[in-house]
Amino acid sequence: MEAAGTLERGLTVLRALCADPRRARATDLVRATGLARSVVDRVVSTLLHLGYLRAEGRDLLVAPPLAELGAAYLACSGLPRVLGPHARRLADELDESVSLAVPDGDDVRFVAQFPRRRALSITFRVGDTLPADRCAAGLALRGPAAPCAEDDQLVEPGLVAVALPVRAPDGRAVCAASVVSHTSRHDVAGLREHALPRLRATVGAMETALREPALKGDSPAPRPAGAADSSPAVKAELGAAYLQSLARGLAVLVALGSAPGGLTLADAARATGLPRATVRRAVRSLERQGYAAAEGTRFVLLPRVLELGYARLSALTFQQIVQPHLADLVARVRASASVAVLSGDDVVYVARVPTAGVMSVDITVGTRFPAHATSVGRVLLAGLPEERLAQLTPRPLTRHTITSPAALADAVRQAARDGYALADQELEEGLRSIAVPVRDRAGRTVAALNVATHAGRATPGDLVRDVLPALTETASRIETDLRHVPAAP
Repeated sequence: MEAAGTLERGLTVLRALCADPRRARATDLVRATGLARSVVDRVVSTLLHLGYLRAEGRDLLVAPPLAELGAAYLACSGLPRVLGPHARRLADELDESVSLAVPDGDDVRFVAQFPRRRALSITFRVGDTLPADRCAAGLALRGPAAPCAEDDQLVEPGLVAVALPVRAPDGRAVCAASVVSHTSRHDVAGLREHALPRLRATVGAMETALREPALKGDSPAPRPAGAADSSPAVKAELGAAYLQSLARGLAVLVALGSAPGGLTLADAARATGLPRATVRRAVRSLERQGYAAAEGTRFVLLPRVLELGYARLSALTFQQIVQPHLADLVARVRASASVAVLSGDDVVYVARVPTAGVMSVDITVGTRFPAHATSVGRVLLAGLPEERLAQLTPRPLTRHTITSPAALADAVRQAARDGYALADQELEEGLRSIAVPVRDRAGRTVAALNVATHAGRATPGDLVRDVLPALTETASRIETDLRHVPAAP
């Protein structure tokens, strides 16, 4: 049971970290969990190695890769994938926020949100909970006698909602669909009249979708050659600071989400490359913690998994994701770093960390520059079709600026081939910069990351030799975070 106990203690530390939105230190976790400092230190060391935590000095923060635990539950349940498109259409038709929530003990937990962007908006996040007896979704799941469940400002003054249960083919209410508004738009009676007919029709379509064999997946393919469990090698490298049983247990949790409807023990063993006995111990631990349950021969993840940081992490903005990586990069290369996106023929800076110094590069978030004269611009232009590039009219900003459309096209193609772009005093005399692309999970360039410095401090060769490796590594780390929390720049 030592392995099971290790996983449970690790989950206890994770819960403590995720329950408090403030930064935590190891001493805070000792007080919150009642665990020995040595145990907390080993758990933290393991979670840092897995990328689930980030350390800033002595402070500990949950990191975007931790969101893969909650994403595993959402994939295992299949509900957002199968019912989400129906809920999104309903939100568009009604011009109101629509939510999907599942039962979780005495609460309901939100598993899909389709909000309307307004000054006065609904701010529930996927993973958040509400008391089941104080919200429309919870009342719907408890089987209301009325035609629909209503929330007339039970949760918060000004908030109104109507909800209906969505039932599986066996009659179980698997989730509730809610339409949520505020009293400046509708009172509860007006919302019922506005939304209920289309909500009923949508729930009917959802229940039809649940009758399709889409929530039960095939067994996952065996792990490819060379993808064996790496924890023994890591354990050998890090020694007692690395809790192999914790890492393996979390790998089993993620694996249970690799197929809708969960996995058998044998499937989970194939998916993780772990011995079946190890998988069984981990699954039993997850069951005891309320994170997994048996359904026939399969084991499924439960909504409580979402409490492990998913709500907070899924709400991160693009700037919040990239900012700590920029700070790390600046500390390494001792030069200012930025992230920019393309806007028409310009680049717009969306994140920035300057370096301290008497002479610094004066760029702030929101600054716009012509794309053709910047390293970030050329990286971003490299992701566009040739015909879009042909529409640019490069103009001189310094005596070094490329102004020939043909020469600009060559520079952009070179950036695409090299995987980076360098602009040498083309935007401003004395300013030299180098940039690399930041890609989303589909491989599309969504932003560019650059380092800029005074030309007297670094030659182009210096930037390629000394800065480019750190720049590329930082972009890779940002891309890893964006795979787990796909925030739009």
